[in-house]
Amino acid sequence: MGSGAGIVSCSSLLLLCLLGVCAEEPQTASLAQNSWGDFWLVRFLVNVSGYGTILVPGYLLIQYFKRRNYLETGRGLCFPLVKSCVFGHEAKSLAPEDPSPTPRIEGDPSTAQQAFKLLFCAAGLQVSYLTWGVLQERVMTRTYSSVDGGSRERFRDSQFLVFMNRILALTVAGIYCSLAKQPRHGAPMYKYSFASLSNILSSWCQYEALKFISFPTQVLAKASKVIPVMLMGKLISHKTYEYWEYLTAILISVGVSMFLLSNGGSDRPSGVTTFSGVVLLSGYIIFDSFTSNWQDSLFKYKMSSVQMMFGVNLFSCLFTVGSLLEQGALLEAVRFMMRHPDFAFHAGLLSICSAFGQLFIFYTINKFGAAVFTIIMTLRQALAILLSCLLYGHPVSAVGGVGIAVVFLALFLRVYARGRMKRKGRKAADAPAVQKV
Repeated sequence: MGSGAGIVSCSSLLLLCLLGVCAEEPQTASLAQNSWGDFWLVRFLVNVSGYGTILVPGYLLIQYFKRRNYLETGRGLCFPLVKSCVFGHEAKSLAPEDPSPTPRIEGDPSTAQQAFKLLFCAAGLQVSYLTWGVLQERVMTRTYSSVDGGSRERFRDSQFLVFMNRILALTVAGIYCSLAKQPRHGAPMYKYSFASLSNILSSWCQYEALKFISFPTQVLAKASKVIPVMLMGKLISHKTYEYWEYLTAILISVGVSMFLLSNGGSDRPSGVTTFSGVVLLSGYIIFDSFTSNWQDSLFKYKMSSVQMMFGVNLFSCLFTVGSLLEQGALLEAVRFMMRHPDFAFHAGLLSICSAFGQLFIFYTINKFGAAVFTIIMTLRQALAILLSCLLYGHPVSAVGGVGIAVVFLALFLRVYARGRMKRKGRKAADAPAVQKV
C-alpha cells in the first residue's frame, strides 16, 4: 500500500502548492480590452481563419484524390500515406464498437487489490482534474509579475494554452500506442479533423469564458451540456432517449438557472456572468456536444480510445500551431513564459494534468465501467466548485446552493437510472434461456 500513501501525499503537496498559487493578486475589476485585437470575437474569427488555411487546402486535396480514384490508380512512395489519410484501410464494422469496454472486476485476484485499483483511479482523476481546474482559473484570471519585479501582466492567448495541452497529450498517446499493442482500424485520418476542430474551439471557449464568468458557473454550465448532447445525438446519430433522461436534463437546467439567477445581484464581484461569458459557454457546450457525438460515430471503426486520443490531438496540434505561427502569437507566448517563469510552470502543470487525466479516464472506464467513472467525475465537479469557492472567494447564496444540489442530484439520478436500465436489459436477455431450460 506504499503506492496508495504516495498518491495521498502527492495530492496533499499539490493542493498545498495550489493554496500558495492562489494567494495572488485577484483579477482587477476592469476587463476592458486594450484594442480590438483583444476582443474575444475578433480573436475567435482570426483563429478560425487560421484553421481555414489548413482545412481548405486539405479539403481540396481529399476531393482531388477521390475524383481521380487514387485508391485504384495511385502508386509510389506517397500511396500508403494518401490511402491512410483519405481512404482508410477497411470498412466500418456492422455494429458500433463500444468505446467503454466491459468492466473486468470479476477476473481480478482479490477484493483488496480491486479496491486499491479503484482508489488509485479515483485519486488519479481527482488530483488531475482538480489541479487542472484550479490552475485553469489561476492562469486565465490572475496577473503575473516579471522576473525583475516590473509591472504585472495577464496572459490572454487561450489558443496557446490549448496548443500546450494538445502537444503533451499527443506525446503521451503516441508513447502509449508505441509501447502497447493497438488494434488496426480503418478510419480515414482526415475524419479525426472534425472532432479535432470542434475540440479546439470548445477548449478555447472554455478558457476564454473564465475572463467573464466564475469557475463554479462554468462547472455547472458543463453539467447542463447533457441537453445539447442529447440534441446532437438525435441530429447526428438519430438516437432515442428514455423519459428519465429528459427529466434529469430538465432538473439540471432548473438547478443551473437557480444558481445563475441567485448570483445576478448588483453587488456581485467582477468576473461573474456577463453576456460574453454566456455566449462563450454556449459555444463550449455546442462544440463539445458535437465532439463527443462525432467521436462516438468514429468508434464504429475498430480503434482503441488511445488511438482516438492520438488522432484527434495530432490534428489539434497541426491546427493550433499553424494558427499561432500565422498570427505571430507563438513567439509572443514564449517570450511571456520567459518573462514570467511562474506562468511557464503553471502552463506546463496544466498540460500534464490534462494529458494524464485522459489516460486515467481510459483506464478507469476499462477497469470499472462508465457508471463508476461518471460517479467519480460527478464528485469531482462538486469538489471543484467547493475548492474554487474556498481558494478564490466566490460567493454562493442559499438559492445558489440549492441549485447546485439540484444539479448533482439530477446527475446521480442519471447514473442510477442508467444502471437499472442495464440490469433490466440483462435480465430480459437471460429470460428466454431460462425458459428453454
